[in-house]
Amino acid sequence: MWREAKLAFTDSVAAVNCTIVPAHPWVPGLGQQTENGAYLSPVNAVSYLAEKIAGMGGASDVVILMATSQTHDGFMASLNQLVDVFPAPAFTQVRRLAQSTAVLATEKMQIPARYSPGLAGAIPLSVPTSRGALAAAAVKKAQQEAAEAVDMEALKKQLSDFKELRDSVMQDIASGLSDLQGKSATAWVFTASGDLASTLLDLVKGIPLQSAVYTAAMMLIGENLDGIKGMIHDLDPDAGA
Repeated sequence: MWREAKLAFTDSVAAVNCTIVPAHPWVPGLGQQTENGAYLSPVNAVSYLAEKIAGMGGASDVVILMATSQTHDGFMASLNQLVDVFPAPAFTQVRRLAQSTAVLATEKMQIPARYSPGLAGAIPLSVPTSRGALAAAAVKKAQQEAAEAVDMEALKKQLSDFKELRDSVMQDIASGLSDLQGKSATAWVFTASGDLASTLLDLVKGIPLQSAVYTAAMMLIGENLDGIKGMIHDLDPDAGA
């Protein structure tokens, strides 16, 4: 069933093994590419995902997360929220491509900058051979330092510093989930379990915002997607009433 929901991590977060199918304007053969941008409707995105399910059989869990809007600004706002909470490559790639396309479209309307005879700013020179040489030099220096006489006081201080660093890292890890739980995003979601033939029928019903032109979706298929479903929280219909 399609619905708008809030995505947020909980204490019951769990690992998930699944197949991932992205749907966005830059998937070969999907979407429309123009000089002004890349476009894809929710209907075409869902139809593409439905074709993937149609080629399968049996039973499985299915979860689809989708960001869509009729405007580029609205789409980017939804996508930014989604990436902040669930930075899957399918969404981070779309955000980068959408931002680049918007910048290129803007630059085409601007007057080209005048030629500058000056030099570009200095940047670090790095090629595979130089990086290898620098790494070898660093290893040699470390070996030489290790071969020197051990200063017990310095060693004690290093051990103390290491303990402090370890405690700090452990504290950061412990607070990491709390930080994630403080983030949330609103997205269109579809969830289903069981026979994929039935899932396919439900998938094409009630597709949201069918007139939208900006869409990015990611479908997850696996035996058990409870770890992802636990992130999905239905919106309170009375909120803001």
